[in-house]
Amino acid sequence: MPHDLFNRYLWLIDTIRRYGRITRADIDELWKRSRFSKGEPLPRRTFCNYRAAAEELFKVEIKCDPVTFEYYIDEDGGEAVTEWLLNAAATNEVISHSRDMADRIFVEDVPSAREFLAPVIDALRNYRRIQFTYQPFYRTVPTTGIVLEPYFVKLFRQRWYVVGRHVEQDRIKTYALDRITGLRLIPGKFKPDPTFDAAAYTANSFGIVVNPTPVRKVAIKVDARLAKYFRALPLHSTQEEYIHDEFSIFHYHLRLSLDLVEELLKYGARVEVLSPPELRAMMADELNRAAAKYDTKPQ
Repeated sequence: MPHDLFNRYLWLIDTIRRYGRITRADIDELWKRSRFSKGEPLPRRTFCNYRAAAEELFKVEIKCDPVTFEYYIDEDGGEAVTEWLLNAAATNEVISHSRDMADRIFVEDVPSAREFLAPVIDALRNYRRIQFTYQPFYRTVPTTGIVLEPYFVKLFRQRWYVVGRHVEQDRIKTYALDRITGLRLIPGKFKPDPTFDAAAYTANSFGIVVNPTPVRKVAIKVDARLAKYFRALPLHSTQEEYIHDEFSIFHYHLRLSLDLVEELLKYGARVEVLSPPELRAMMADELNRAAAKYDTKPQ
């Protein structure tokens, strides 16, 4: 697909989403002011073609209200990945046309997406096994010849991960794309496990590690100022808030993990784990070990 054509589809979707509801006449006016139009309105046939292509590409539905004749995006069945794709595409479009200000726009690097994200997603789409060599940080010798049936990919802390069934071990495992080398797609297709639900598998986990531990009710006490950030960017989809005068208590349903401990530790004294006791103990242990490194007593 030509890059300019993709950007036209993106423009249409983004315009309708930003305005909520918008008539064809208003779309035409905005189109004429866009960089695509050369001052001309958007022909009806072209609009219909762009609408159909955008719906297919971004997995959304552009509807028209028969009473007001306004177009809007039906997002009742929308998923997080569609939202992420639209936001990422819109951001990339803005930045790509701001190269003259490159010294004033700073973005986070996600190096794990550069080499293997595209072939892994291709394997997901076509149910292809992948084979690769893996070099985790905690080992000096890489593991070669790993064969994986990929089930899903996930972005966490600027790193992409692929999760799937390790064929030889017959269990679900997770691999960071930036620790993979020599990836190739194996000919033929695998039959996906019809009982596996990626959303359910990750539903009560924070981070990338999914522990086979019971889901616990987690409660944390957060000062009033930090609580505003938690409201704007929830720690997890299960977040519930109980507001008090000088603090808030947030509740979650999560499996306990080191990823969760590390996330909470970064807020320092502004966050206190109230329950469960096991998570409090994990937090205290990490804090005590960190404090020991700063012991000012004479050696």
